Parts: sequence; structure tokens; C-alpha cells
Amino acid sequence: MPSLVIGVAGTFIVSLVVALVFLRLRCRGIGPPFGPRARYWALFIVISTAIASALVGLLLAVAGEHVPAYVAIIVPTGLWLGKLPPQRDRDLLPRNLSGLLTLPFSRLYDRMGDDLEDWVETRLRVTVPNPQWIAEAAQYYSNQAEGLPGDSPARASLDRWRDSIAHKVGIVRLIDLDADQERLRASLHLHASTQHVRADAADDRARLADRLETEAQNELRLFLACIYRLGYHAMLVYPFRATAARVDAPPRRPLTPDRAEPLTPDL
Repeated sequence: MPSLVIGVAGTFIVSLVVALVFLRLRCRGIGPPFGPRARYWALFIVISTAIASALVGLLLAVAGEHVPAYVAIIVPTGLWLGKLPPQRDRDLLPRNLSGLLTLPFSRLYDRMGDDLEDWVETRLRVTVPNPQWIAEAAQYYSNQAEGLPGDSPARASLDRWRDSIAHKVGIVRLIDLDADQERLRASLHLHASTQHVRADAADDRARLADRLETEAQNELRLFLACIYRLGYHAMLVYPFRATAARVDAPPRRPLTPDRAEPLTPDL
């Protein structure tokens, strides 16, 4: 009997560790499963998997008088190899055992999306006082992603967004400095991200600046979401506060409320 208890307890502990590793592998490229909102569902899944492994080991032990060591590894493997999450139309009202078992994974993915949204919004919020901070923040976070190979698709996407943000913020800066029309139109044609802007758009400077700033914010939103999914979710917030004031900051133009597109996590 003591050996049975030790075997079941050992199976539980080993399975707990293996389940944790497999869950992190399964969520790689999406986000951390133990974020502020997702951690409760992640813990529920890991502990439930370990309990299931211990119960399977107990049943096999009763039949074979010992706890097979492979049970602690085989059962948690489903966290990595299984299809997660299930179809969303089956998540709300599970109609069978399979839907009920996969429901926690769907909830985990939903909470991971909430963590992503909170992480991005926290870093976007500090760029609101000054358009220039949008470009500076993009450069700052790009510099932190030092582990990405220069020829990787992820690095190419980040560089493309960073350059586009810097270009659009530069044009907004020109508008704030009251640059002449010819220089403004020439600047619009210097980068592919603004070459599609009509020539007469420069006549309404306030509207053009508001549009370009909105696009820069949305691109920074996509930039940050990509950074987060790549695993750089421990980055410090760009060192500005929303209430901070800088001497060299130009007067802030009024923003259109709710103009930024909501962030939809790509799961």
C-alpha cells in the first residue's frame, strides 16, 4: 500500500510538470498561458491533467500491482497534440463529452486574448499625448527584440511597421511645423505606405494629420501584438506616462474618439 501511494503521488507530480511543459509548447506563438487573466484556466487544465494521470495510474496499479511510469507522460501529451481550441460554436453550449472536455481550453484562449489586449493597450496609452512618441515607442520595442534573426519573416514585418510608423509620424510633424505644400506632397511619395494618398489630401492638413496618426497608432497596435506573440511579453513599458509633459512636445491636436480599430487576437 505505501508503494502504491508513493507511485500515484509520483505520477501526479511528474504529470504536473509534463503538462505544464506541453501546455506552454501548445500556446507558443499565441501568448503566455499564465498571464494575469489566463492563469486560472491554465492551472485548472494542468492540475486536471495531473489528476487524470494519477487516476489512470491508480487503475493500472490496481490491475497490475504497480504504477506504470509512462502514464505520467502519455496522458499530458494530449495537451500538445490535441486539437485546441474546439470550434467556437461548440464552446458556448457543449453538447457532448468531447465539447465539455475541450471547453477549458477555449476559455483559456479567450483569456489569453484578453491578456494580449491589456498588454497592448497599456503600451499604446502612453503614446497618446504626443504623436512623436508613437514612432519612438516602435523603435524602442523593435530594439528590444534582439533575438529575432534579421532575415526572419517576423523581423521583416516588424521593420516594415516600424518604418511606416516613423514615416507617417514624420509627416504629422511636418504638418505641425506648418511645412509648405510642395514639401508635404513630396514627403507623401517617399514611402509606399503613403503613396496612395491623393495629392489634394494635403490641402486639408488637420484631417490628413489625424488620418496618418490614426494609421500609425493602428500599426503600432499590430506591431505590439506581433511582439507579444513572439514571446517578448516581459518588455517594460516605453518610459513615458500618459500625464507627462515634455518641453519640446508640440500642442496636441484633438483626437477623434474611438477611431482606432479594436485588436482581434489571431489565434
